[in-house]
Amino acid sequence: MSMIVEGVSYAYPKNPVLKDVSFEIGKGECVAILGTNGVGKSTLLKCLNNVINAQAGAITVADMPLNGMSGDELARLIGYVPQNSFFPDITVFDAVLLGRKPYIKWDITKDDLEIAENMIKSLSLEKFALRKVNYMSGGEMQKVAIARALAQQPTILLFDEPTSNLDLKNQLEVIQIIKDIVQKQQISAIVTMHDLNLALRFADKFMMMKDGRIHAMGGAEIITPQNIWEVYGVQVSIENYNGYHIVIPQQ
Repeated sequence: MSMIVEGVSYAYPKNPVLKDVSFEIGKGECVAILGTNGVGKSTLLKCLNNVINAQAGAITVADMPLNGMSGDELARLIGYVPQNSFFPDITVFDAVLLGRKPYIKWDITKDDLEIAENMIKSLSLEKFALRKVNYMSGGEMQKVAIARALAQQPTILLFDEPTSNLDLKNQLEVIQIIKDIVQKQQISAIVTMHDLNLALRFADKFMMMKDGRIHAMGGAEIITPQNIWEVYGVQVSIENYNGYHIVIPQQ
């Protein structure tokens, strides 16, 4: 199932953020959106999930226009994890179970409970299952938000800086979990990231944004010193170590 984005634009008052953004993502792909602060990465994710409505252009998922879907239809197709997630005063288990809401008609089923339990295990949250979410650290809360999105069993996952509150071990763990789910279930993930080296370990495709537009998009071949200089204004070299490309700043 693919997502097609055609000519999407968005402007806040006196501040155009997205300008004619177009791309396509297919099943089984992990795409990292890269760029400086304020370039429009988070705004683009919000448009892709109808949190805000694109002011121009069109977004379709499985040949269906995004703006014609109900809330439940959208939630069954797209899972979204913002930078800062809000939770009511509930336990971790109940917070993850909320991800099943788009599927619940009359009552919670055995399948709903099992899916929530499996997502909690996949994020290593078992020992926190009965703890109130609001008493957890920022990193732990971020993992709960990811588990909730995975419980929706969407075909497209959107993550806005999913590793920003995590230590190194949990960064690698969460990124690997996302990648494994995308590959095993042949769904898609679009992830905004600041860490170029983490993105190079994780993503299949890269979207480099500058001034609200796509500056370059493709595989690891677009992560070049020239593109990084043009997007970030930083001089780097790129080395290969144990099969991984590593970006090394030169200043």
